[in-house]
Amino acid sequence: MSNNTNKKSNPLFEIVFNVFLPSFILMKFSGEEHLGTVWALVVALAFPVVYGGMELIRNKRFNFIAALGFVSVLLTGGIGLLELDTRWLALKEALIPGLIGLAVLISSFTKYPVVKKVIFNDTVLNLELIKQRLAETGNEAAFERCLSVSNYLFASTFAFSSAMNYFLATWIVTSPAGTAAFNEELGKLTLYSYPAIAIPSMIMMMGIFYYIWRQVRAMTSLETEQIFHSS
Repeated sequence: MSNNTNKKSNPLFEIVFNVFLPSFILMKFSGEEHLGTVWALVVALAFPVVYGGMELIRNKRFNFIAALGFVSVLLTGGIGLLELDTRWLALKEALIPGLIGLAVLISSFTKYPVVKKVIFNDTVLNLELIKQRLAETGNEAAFERCLSVSNYLFASTFAFSSAMNYFLATWIVTSPAGTAAFNEELGKLTLYSYPAIAIPSMIMMMGIFYYIWRQVRAMTSLETEQIFHSS
């Protein structure tokens, strides 16, 4: 039996480790009577850094998104430790998803749009049968257009994330970097980002997947159990 498949992350553990624990430390332990502003920031940011490192070691492969997340954490730490203007934090928060969205958008003009790899892949879908039926019904070109539309929609989820990140950062983080108040606000930003950004983005992704599924059914006349792999 092969053990080459990547181990799946536990979503609950991921949220606790990357969202709740850093937020709790920043909001409750930034005072001088506890860790202080610098060490609270260092300890809080260590959680996502360590988690990302563990994922890299466990899966033994480079992940572009994880690398951007790692850079994002380092930039956040740099802004706090160097006590830069909080406008840099807002720009940084918008920059990371903005860069991902731009990469997704650019991929629309190549042979390999990102959505093809992320959603329309052989891990979940019965690609061989779907492609065969698309060829039989003469819908190959129409389905390629469907994938292009889906890729634009996928890029728009990152545009939404970028705009929301900037709005939340400018709205929540108003205290000077290097202060306990800045750390507390940074903790709130991390905490609020999940329900305000991650969950809506996830819902958008589900909507894109639903759109592709509907198009596959309409263009191939396949039933749902034929479209998806039955394990």
